[in-house]
Amino acid sequence: MTPATETRPSPVRVSHIRKAAVPRSAAVTLVYMRTSVLSLRIDGELLERLRDHAAKRKMSVQDHVIRTLIRDDFDERFQAAVDETEKFYGVT
Repeated sequence: MTPATETRPSPVRVSHIRKAAVPRSAAVTLVYMRTSVLSLRIDGELLERLRDHAAKRKMSVQDHVIRTLIRDDFDERFQAAVDETEKFYGVT
């Protein structure tokens, strides 16, 4: 498929960069993001706890849940890397 006929999602706009700040010779890189929908069914008590935690951080419940999932995923990958390093060096 040629670039002219290729279907792409809308690029993410970067509005904080003024045109004067970018030299004319600079290459422009567009970042494309794909999104999906995740639907959850949770009980009222858990939702209230999530709302409280999110409100303390001035975040939406959705943003708080996503940030928590990302942090947990990072923690798991980091721990796996530490375990592999210790195994490589014979620490464990």
